[in-house]
Amino acid sequence: MTLLKTLFSGILLMTFTLSCAQNNQEVTIKVDKLSEHVYMLIGQGGNIGVSVGEDGVFVIDDQFAPLSSNIIEAIRTVSDKPIKFLANTHWHGDHTGGNANFQKEGAIIMAHTNVRKRLKETPKRDGSMNPKEALPVITFSDKMSLHMNGEEVAIYHPDNAHTDGDAILYFTESNVLHTGDTYFKGWYPYIDLNSGGSVNGYIQAVKNSLMLIDDETKIIPGHGPVSNKKEYAAFLEMMQGLKAIIQAEIKKGKTEEQVANDESLTKTYDEQGYSWRFITSEKIRRTFYKSLKN
Repeated sequence: MTLLKTLFSGILLMTFTLSCAQNNQEVTIKVDKLSEHVYMLIGQGGNIGVSVGEDGVFVIDDQFAPLSSNIIEAIRTVSDKPIKFLANTHWHGDHTGGNANFQKEGAIIMAHTNVRKRLKETPKRDGSMNPKEALPVITFSDKMSLHMNGEEVAIYHPDNAHTDGDAILYFTESNVLHTGDTYFKGWYPYIDLNSGGSVNGYIQAVKNSLMLIDDETKIIPGHGPVSNKKEYAAFLEMMQGLKAIIQAEIKKGKTEEQVANDESLTKTYDEQGYSWRFITSEKIRRTFYKSLKN
């Protein structure tokens, strides 16, 4: 059953990543400067964080393999130093697809232990397995720090949030937070239940991050434009409100289908634009029901 869930998650993820991916010739990588050393790159897939300085280049996530040359070209507009380290915020292909290409560039890949495990054990869409070059070489279970370009980058793992292998990174001097997919700015989040994600873990991850930052912090969300503490707090409020609504329906004895088909439950948030093509209002109701019912 665990293998079937993993395979299903991989198929669902591939549907999402294929909907995001385009021919690399069509994708322009946008570079936003957030601090003296930290940049945010937006292309197709998860947002990329980049730290540059005398020590070299540190990259957070790498989107899809066909985009690697575009991404590296964008990095070269802000630094000609070697790409030394790459961190994966979780295992999904729109965040790890370029791993092998970046490792060939000399980057040492780091991630939570479960990211390596899932990348190593989960077949790709064509049935093949990820090559050795795509796997993280440094793994951690709880937290770790990277000291680079004049600051400490605190890296910590929230339990069972978006997946079971998430990493959130905080640049302590630049005051920049990279949330990975524990934050979809302005959208309902994708909570990958088949990869160990959960509603309660996701909410707790957001709470923990909010305690770490201040009103001046610049946030790189997993998806969406650069954000801030106020917007992240509003996202948490939506998550907690939705949890309360679905929990009340569960206590009434409602079935999953009844909750999934009741548009009134998420009307307030739907009208604020949270529903999108991959995580519709129906899908978020179903996800919350499944997670909270168990």
